[in-house]
Parts: sequence; C-alpha cells; structure tokens
Amino acid sequence: MKQALTFAFTIIAFTSQAQDFPRKDFALEKLVDEIFPIQDLDLNYEELYENLTQLLSNPIDLNTVTREQLQSLFVLAEEEVNSFLLYRNHYGPLLSVYELQAIPGWKRATFDKIIPFATVYDSETKLNSSILARAIREKNNYLILRYDRVLETKKGYRDDTDSSQRYAGSPDKLYLRYRVARSNDFSFGFTAEKDAGEAINWSPAEHRYGLDYLSWHAQVQNKGHIKNLIMGDFQSQFGQGLVLGSVFGFGKNAETITTVRRSNLGFLPYTSLSENLFFRGLATSVRLHKNIFIHGFVSKSNKDAHIETIQEEASSISSFSTTGLHRTPTEIRSRQQIEVTDIGAVLQYKSQVLDAGVIFHHADFSRPVLPNKNPYNQFSFQGHQNENTSMYLNYSWANVTFFSEAAHTLFHGNATTAGLLGNVTTQLEISFLYRNFDRDFYSFHSNAFAESTSPQNERGFYWGWKYTANRKYAFSGYMDLFQFPWLRYRGYAASEGSEWLIRFNYSPTKQILLFLQIREESKLRNLQDESSLYRNAIGTKRNYWINCDYAAPPYLTFKTRVQFSTYTLEGHSTKGIALVQDINCSVARWSVSLRFALFDTDDYDNRLYAYERDVWLAYSFPAYNGIGVRNYILLQYQLSKTVDLWLRWSATRYSDRNEIGSAGETIVSNTVNDAKFQVRIRF
Repeated sequence: MKQALTFAFTIIAFTSQAQDFPRKDFALEKLVDEIFPIQDLDLNYEELYENLTQLLSNPIDLNTVTREQLQSLFVLAEEEVNSFLLYRNHYGPLLSVYELQAIPGWKRATFDKIIPFATVYDSETKLNSSILARAIREKNNYLILRYDRVLETKKGYRDDTDSSQRYAGSPDKLYLRYRVARSNDFSFGFTAEKDAGEAINWSPAEHRYGLDYLSWHAQVQNKGHIKNLIMGDFQSQFGQGLVLGSVFGFGKNAETITTVRRSNLGFLPYTSLSENLFFRGLATSVRLHKNIFIHGFVSKSNKDAHIETIQEEASSISSFSTTGLHRTPTEIRSRQQIEVTDIGAVLQYKSQVLDAGVIFHHADFSRPVLPNKNPYNQFSFQGHQNENTSMYLNYSWANVTFFSEAAHTLFHGNATTAGLLGNVTTQLEISFLYRNFDRDFYSFHSNAFAESTSPQNERGFYWGWKYTANRKYAFSGYMDLFQFPWLRYRGYAASEGSEWLIRFNYSPTKQILLFLQIREESKLRNLQDESSLYRNAIGTKRNYWINCDYAAPPYLTFKTRVQFSTYTLEGHSTKGIALVQDINCSVARWSVSLRFALFDTDDYDNRLYAYERDVWLAYSFPAYNGIGVRNYILLQYQLSKTVDLWLRWSATRYSDRNEIGSAGETIVSNTVNDAKFQVRIRF
C-alpha cells in the first residue's frame, strides 16, 4: 500500500506539478527574506548565509534525519516535525521525497518549503559498500574555483601610499573549495582563500600554505557506537548556545518562532571563511547506552590578536582581531599571535521527548588577555584561562517544546535562558524566551539568543507569534523587552530598551508573494558631546518594507522592493530610502539575474541592506549608504552535467561624494565596480 501511494505521488509530481517545485536559489531567497529581514544587527551574516547554502548543497536524508536537524532548517513548525517523526516511525523508511505529501497535517506549502533541503538515499548503497566507494559515487562531490576583484585601484595598492597602509599582496581575491558529503554518513573537504591585499606565501613555520587561509575536515558518522567523529576544523552546537554554540544561531527576525530556539546538533564540520570561530583538532560523540551519549573534543588553534608589551620579556593580548584580513604591517603582525587550547565534554541523555545534558568547557590562552580599559569594559574577561559549566534541558510534549540552559563561569557570573514554543491551534504558533546574563559571564563560543553580540550584561523577555489565516494570508510579529544592568559599548549608563516587528504576508497564487513589514528598536545611545562623556539619550530606529515577488512562468521572476528607515535621537530625525527592482530569467542552461537599485540615506544610522544573488556559496548583503545607484548582473551557464560557470558584475555609483572608503580601502572616484568569476566541477 505504501509503495503504491509513493508511486502515485511521484507520478503526479513529475507529470503535473514538477514545474512548480521551488528552485533552490528561489527557496534560498525566500528563506533569506524571512530570516534576515533587518541586516543592521550585529550578526555574522556571512556565516549564517553560508550555513543556509550548505544545507541546500548537502540535503538531509529523510530516513536518518533527527528532530534537531529538522528543527535547524527553520521551515517546520513543531506540529509538522512531530507529524513527520510519527509517520516515519509508523510506516518505516521513506521511498521518495514525494512521500512527504502523504504526511498527515502537512500542507503543500510545507512540502514546498522542505523539498529543497531533503533527499532519500538508497539504503542498500549506503550500507553495503565501503566509505571510499560511497564517496566516489556521491553526487554531492564538487570543486569550486572563484576569482573576485574590485576594478578600481584602492589607496592600499598605490606606490605613493604610506607604508603603514600599503597592502602586501595583489587586489585579487582567490577562493578554492572541495567537498564530498552525505547526510549523516560522511563529509570530507577543504577550503582555502586569499583576501584582496593579502600576499601568497609558503611558510609552514608561520602557518602559511600559499593562500592565507586554509581549513580542512574529515568526518564519519553512525559507525557502531561512534555516532560522530571529526578531525580538522569543526564547530559545536549544544544546549541553547550559552557555552558551546556554532554559527547556526539567528537573532530576532521575521521568522518569529523557529529561530528562537537553538537545536542540539552536536559537532559539525566547519566549512566557512571566518578565521576565528572554529575549533581545530578532534571531536567525537559516542553512544554509551540506548539513551546516553558522551561528547568530547580537544582543540588547539592560533587566533589573531593585538599584542602589548607589559615588561621587557612579557606581553599580553589587548584585543582580538576578527576580520581575518592580513594586508598591512599591523594586520600581519596580529596574525595568529595567540594559541588557544580548548577542551570540552558533554554528557547527554536523549529520548524521543527529553534531551538533557551537562556541559564543561576549558579554554587556555598562551598569553594573558588584558584588554585596554574603557568605561564599558571594566568587567571584560582577563587572564590566562576560562572555564564554563552548564546544564540544559529540552522537553517536547504534543506540539509544545520547552528549552533551557543555565551556565556558570568558574569564580565569576551566571547566565540563564529558557523558552517555550509550539502550536496553540493549527493556525496559531507562539514562542516565549527569558534570558538573564551577568556582566562577568564569559563565553567565547556562544550563539545564545541575545540583543548583544554575546550573552553578557543583559536581561530580557521575548514574545513571538505567527498566525496563518489560510493559504493566502499570514501574520507574524514579536516584542522584545531588554535591560543592560551595566554600561555597554556606545551606551555609558545602565539602561533598558525595546524592539518589535509586525509582518503581513499575502500570497494569492503560487506566483505572487507580497509582504509588508514594520520594525522599531529603541535603546540608549551616547551623544557626541565634548563636555561630557556620559551624556546619552534614547535612539529609535524604524524600518519599513514593502516587497512583492511575482513570476511569469516558466522563465521569468521579478522582485520589487521599497525599504524606508528613520532614526531619531534627542529630537533630531534622519531618514533613508531604497527602491530595488530584480529580474531573474532561466532558459535552458542559462540563468540571468539583474538588479537596479536607487538609494538615498541621510547618514550611516539609516543605511539599508538588501540581499543580492551571488555565485554559488557566496553571499552579498551590501549596505546602501549615501545617495547613489547600484546595479548587478549575474550569469550562470551549465556547460555540461558536471561543470557550471558563473560571472557576476556589480557597480555602485554615488552622487554625493568623489571618494569612497577610508584608509587603504580609499578609492578616488564616485564609482566602484566589482567582477567575480566562478567555476564548479561536480565529480
């Protein structure tokens, strides 16, 4: 019966609906609109975006996917996750992705959301061949070569530039990546990059191997009692990210429910370009009993940092450098100046409804960390070592999930977060989250839900909701109230603030999506007053979006967007506006994306961000600041079944300036052009 049902869905999909299934680039663009509605937050959008593209390029196996992996996709409600797991437990392994249409409670919209992220592997092939044979036959096996360059000459490359700002290398940006992976089975790969201005240098003693940045990993999963084993570069995601959090954590956004909670994903290969957010060493997860697991890792990595001499033979770290750029003499001197040793362990109990554990993390720095004193950082971390412990508890009951973590920095402060999300009815979803972080809680690998970039010096309460009236209409929103008990960067007083967002979605047909969105944030800001360092006032930022996506099947899609913002501080208001028009066309082996955008902003507080399509596994969220025009064209051509080519050109022309950038990035012109070429070879 099940085989007949699956066969029927497959035939229907191929004969009558296949052309309506969302392409992966379209699916990613819609997901970005939901998850990154406001890009002026202090989040690492490059890492977050690349994780989404990795999910698309390495689809999950529906027959081995866990609850946490489904939750980490950010597209399924708790009710839908539970329905899928009950269906798979009752009927056994799925025979095709199209069988998802048979799951009780799943709508066509749910199916459209998840199908770009999902696949079903041949179990016989997976189990009865060696890992080498599976890797050779794996379709998700590719090599990427990318070249990127700004066409104008920047100050850092000119011979007459001061030596302190002169770049060591060429303006060419080079990127190389290889990866072969199968969900919940194995992953092998490496990534190398040279940023513009960096030199190509082979010096193993200085950890230089040609291109400035090199990362690699080798992972196997589900081999007897060993559930996960990674060598090389990896990230970790346990509990709610207070102690061990990867870059799979999002902030407040238009997806008001699923992104509030952190999924307990364990150890993951690190494949991104940030040079400071990963562990390097060995990590493993072992099943001790049916419901008991132990996870452990050891890591030794070199990080960029600025050195200050304390005494004649002693030095300390005044600050960490997180840009990953090594172009000027100062940046080169900061390269990998501190060795960090990390040791961690997690004891976990896991059943179908309960996931609980205890976490320990020890970090040791080769030099003492002594940050330069500022009014707001008097409680920043100092010393050679940092140790954190925490306990987390996640519990699912019916269509409701409770999640929490409580952490402690040894001899210092505490941090606590707890939340609840689920379906009140089939149409209404809600989420709640409370957080309380002491000013002397220190965590260097966290991604907890917070207003600040790290879980420190903050208390807050968040409430989110989403109401789906029917297939055409949906409403969502959130309210977040927060406090800062101590001073913070650009806010030299204890303070409180608030943030709220409301979004309306209207989709009369599959080819049309309209959404309206309003967001407001109010919090303390220092004033530029030479007479007093501590004068401040409440600054209020408002963002307004009007967006319409529409299609003219089978070749054309369009996106029209208007973004508007205002910022008010001490009675003075500034504003900004951007008008954006996108046209996308796909014919045979060709895909073309075009953009024309006009922007006019009064100052940097009103900068506007708009997601742009880019070459595969690259990201683009440029800030529209000032008065000008921005255009880009992206061409993709499938040369053969195994080779894809991309060519991208973008240009920004300003009408309010004759010089762009600062320091070594200065361009003496009102126009900046960027060209990018990429080839992907699939084996």
